[in-house]
Amino acid sequence: MTVRIGLTGSIAMGKSEAAKILREYGLPVFDADAQVHELYDSPQGADLIRPFNPQAIQSGKVDRQIVSAHVLKDPALLADLEKVVHVEIARRREAFIATAKAQGAKAVVLDIPLLFEVGADKSVDKTIVISSTPQLQRARALARPTMTEERLNLILARQMPDTEKCRRADAVIQNNSTLLEMKKSLLALLKEWGV
Repeated sequence: MTVRIGLTGSIAMGKSEAAKILREYGLPVFDADAQVHELYDSPQGADLIRPFNPQAIQSGKVDRQIVSAHVLKDPALLADLEKVVHVEIARRREAFIATAKAQGAKAVVLDIPLLFEVGADKSVDKTIVISSTPQLQRARALARPTMTEERLNLILARQMPDTEKCRRADAVIQNNSTLLEMKKSLLALLKEWGV
């Protein structure tokens, strides 16, 4: 049996670094964000988004900056876009899991930022939340080149509060120190789970 591990965490908590650690450990990792980027850069993505946001289609691809600007002005647009995008990403996720199973993977990691928000936690066996203090999270997020207070607040408003994610998770890994500490905690957890 291939164990499905859902990995999540709010913005700037260290989820991507955790995914990298798990990949280096040898587990296949499905990166939902990367899949969305790949979709937006394809004619298929343009066809999906065009009915909701035709101005965002540039040179046969979805311009993420235009989408972001429109979503800031019209939050209802986000819900429409997410409906079509989440269906396609879920289809890709299931294909990824089937391939990993066929290759004999003991476990797969599903790196999904909105794991609980979109109900994807119902289709995994275990959940890991990467967490950190709100102060550290905000400082890390605002250090990103394209991040603004307004954009960060919009992202945080879409995400379930960290305390609720931690309450729902099978395991919480605190990322308030070094990456080495987070790695030790993750590897100890995998050992505990027999992965």
